[in-house]
Amino acid sequence: MKAICVPFLLVACGASAADFRSVQENAAVLYDAPSRQATPLFVVSRSYPLEVIVNLEAWVKVRDHAGALTWIEKKALSDKRTVLVTAPSVEARQRAEDGAPAVFSAAQNVALELVEIAPNGWLRVRHNDGATGFVRAASVWGD
Repeated sequence: MKAICVPFLLVACGASAADFRSVQENAAVLYDAPSRQATPLFVVSRSYPLEVIVNLEAWVKVRDHAGALTWIEKKALSDKRTVLVTAPSVEARQRAEDGAPAVFSAAQNVALELVEIAPNGWLRVRHNDGATGFVRAASVWGD
């Protein structure tokens, strides 16, 4: 019985990990169904992070930072990981410490490239201009 339970637990734990992608086109349309004939709902820009919910051959059902479920063409997505600033603004720090000097700041709804997940609730991110720093994971979405 234990041999059956252990593999089941491993599969259940692995299935709970979120799969995030980012938009690789300058602008991509989010639809209400997996078809270009479906109703277009939103347009999102390059680097916008989306959580993958369902993966079909040419379409992907995704969730955005607000929780909306929509469909996007698979070819519009990249494996590049980004996060979206959800706080009114965020200061990226030189080190993963609250008192570390600020490197740059980013306003709400700015997408930052996710470089690595650091310990104690910090993420190392890269701004579009190339600057890197650490931000609190609680101030962004997409990790």
